[in-house]
Amino acid sequence: MAGELKDNRGRGDAQWRWPAIHPEGRKFGLIGVTLSLLVLLWLDWELLGWPMLALSAFVFAFFRDPERVVPQGHNLIVSPADGLVSLIVMTPPPPELQLDDETGRGLGTEPVMRVSIFMSVFDVHINRAPVPGTVKRIVYIPGRFMNADLDKASEDNERQHILIEKADGQSIGFTQIAGLVARRIVPFVKPGDLVAGGQRIGLIRFGSRVDVYLPAGTDAKVLLGQKVIAGETVLAEVGRQALIEGVSL
Repeated sequence: MAGELKDNRGRGDAQWRWPAIHPEGRKFGLIGVTLSLLVLLWLDWELLGWPMLALSAFVFAFFRDPERVVPQGHNLIVSPADGLVSLIVMTPPPPELQLDDETGRGLGTEPVMRVSIFMSVFDVHINRAPVPGTVKRIVYIPGRFMNADLDKASEDNERQHILIEKADGQSIGFTQIAGLVARRIVPFVKPGDLVAGGQRIGLIRFGSRVDVYLPAGTDAKVLLGQKVIAGETVLAEVGRQALIEGVSL
């Protein structure tokens, strides 16, 4: 993934710009605008037309795709999603990511730290790769559409598991989980693809969650209740363990 190099000493360029709209969302927004204009101009139903036009604007905003500055570092794991850190628990990885197979090394069966990021309908829903490497495994599981903020959504909801193997052989797994409103997980990558850290790898429509399984011996560098940004917030540094405390104000 090519991009401009920036650093903490002022190198690079920064300017505000309107975020792009991902192509996946343009068709929905244009359909909404077209129907709204028909209701307003042809049927002259202002009571219905203006709310429909506002809803169309929200659809465009939902599929916004802003640029992100991705921290570079051999052991860094960045957030794959915008949203709220809703759960941090020790738990075994999902069965689909546990075992080694012809695609590569799995995550094992021992409990590891799982960081769950809840995306509301107001968050950016483009998901990004937490680490650079090769996509080794993508497993789609059909399921229910419960509130993604619930812990059992990891096992009951429609979801897609992704396993990325770094150049050093370390595997990182994460799961896209459809929520109460979300009805489709859209992948941008396939097994065998080489991805950069922070590269766009997919999206989940309309409210959902992403679970990240940290390697053994690794603690999260984010706090429960913290707002994180996909491709920018550092979730963890492989092999680093430390208690970090925060106060909600």
